[in-house]
Amino acid sequence: MALFGLFSKEKKETLDKGLEKTKDSFFSKLGRAVVGKSTVDEDVLDEVENVLISSDVGVETTVKIIRRIEERVARDKYVGTDELDRILREEIAALLSDNNTVDVADDFSLPAGVKPYVIMVVGVNGVGKTTTIGKLAAQFHKRGKVVVLGAGDTFRAAAVDQLKLWGDRVGVPVISHGMNTDPSAVAFDAVKKATEIGADVVIIDTAGRLHTKVNLMNELTKIKRVMQKFTSEAPHEVLLVLDGSTGQNAFIQATEFTKATEVTALAITKLDGTAKGGVVIGISDQFKIPVKYIGVGEKIDDLQTFNKMEFVDSFFKK
Repeated sequence: MALFGLFSKEKKETLDKGLEKTKDSFFSKLGRAVVGKSTVDEDVLDEVENVLISSDVGVETTVKIIRRIEERVARDKYVGTDELDRILREEIAALLSDNNTVDVADDFSLPAGVKPYVIMVVGVNGVGKTTTIGKLAAQFHKRGKVVVLGAGDTFRAAAVDQLKLWGDRVGVPVISHGMNTDPSAVAFDAVKKATEIGADVVIIDTAGRLHTKVNLMNELTKIKRVMQKFTSEAPHEVLLVLDGSTGQNAFIQATEFTKATEVTALAITKLDGTAKGGVVIGISDQFKIPVKYIGVGEKIDDLQTFNKMEFVDSFFKK
């Protein structure tokens, strides 16, 4: 049962299914950790720590969770291993609540009074960046929003062509200058087009890899600067796309991109194909950047707005 009923039944079922591999792996490890034990003692906590780390929650976040459980054990004097699932669930939910991830309804809404709302999407090649842009465009378009896309990853012909295909599929315009052209010129023309047609949102793709962090920073800064000729607040959102199936590598990518530019939101993809879904918990905790979207399947509707309580509910659902 969904905790707050914010998601439709179909979306909740998709989320449950998308986290199956992570959940099955987590609980099989947890079961082995407490076999033959009746109370949560130091040995059990050591095992739980190993389970969390091997589930890609991350060392720092795992230490926080273990510390919370230790405090409960000390306070309650006796905690049985049969209560461990519930305690873990409550402490992970509390940890996510301490971060600045805000639960949102399943509506892909845009801030009122900001038009066009400019989203700059960043991330390394192969994480599902262009697909995420296409799915976002489809979700906004389905809700009656006027959308413009900018094919700013001009270093890869495949990225430009893929975004054009998404534009055709969804029925939204794609501004493209082709491969090996100036990404900032694409961004300029995309925001210009969005302004001219009164679009609600413009989504700009960017290069996934520029040899050094300095090159990446300079390129993203230049893109921002040209967009600000139309609206001084642009981009309103810098969305970093991470591949959840890469586990700890996603932490490394998040570290590098947050150094290169100001990231304001995260999308974590490919959670359905991995047992590493714990990475959502760790990244949300360590970077204090809102996880806004998660990908739990191939279909357009399988890109979902992230709701931490629904996520924890599905993670611990048996």
